[in-house]
Amino acid sequence: MKNEQPKVKELTEKQVAFVSYTGNYMGNPHIFQNLFETLCGWAGPKGLISPETVFLSSYQDDPKTTPPDELKLELCMSISNDIEVDGDIQKKVLPGGKYAVIHTELVGPEEYGSAWNAVVEWIEKNNYEIDMSRPSYEIYLNNPEEHPQKHHIIDICMSIKAK
Repeated sequence: MKNEQPKVKELTEKQVAFVSYTGNYMGNPHIFQNLFETLCGWAGPKGLISPETVFLSSYQDDPKTTPPDELKLELCMSISNDIEVDGDIQKKVLPGGKYAVIHTELVGPEEYGSAWNAVVEWIEKNNYEIDMSRPSYEIYLNNPEEHPQKHHIIDICMSIKAK
């Protein structure tokens, strides 16, 4: 795992199409794979995937206080406002705001938890607290299947507020 130093950034809101999942997704990359297949299976034939498309996961729950079987995950992709959704695909605006953002390169799915913990530690040491009124995100910057070593390059964006 290669983490850069987290930075505080003001993120803008994003219009997204998404598929949702409720349950224990932690440590289960197959759930994410199935959600990606569902979302891309809808978007691909419509020509909605381009180099500018942003894929991300949105998390509203705190895994320390929410029972694992009640955790909610939304796998999202950026879309324009005029796109209509159907079936299992939903649409909404993800809120912007102040976020602690860490850019990281992970060797594999098993390193996601450590990367999130690095952001939480930084927040606690830098006079911020997690703002549970807004979701936090993983923004996917590559397709690990296309990386020579199958690395996951992501930005973890944790919603924060001053203490």
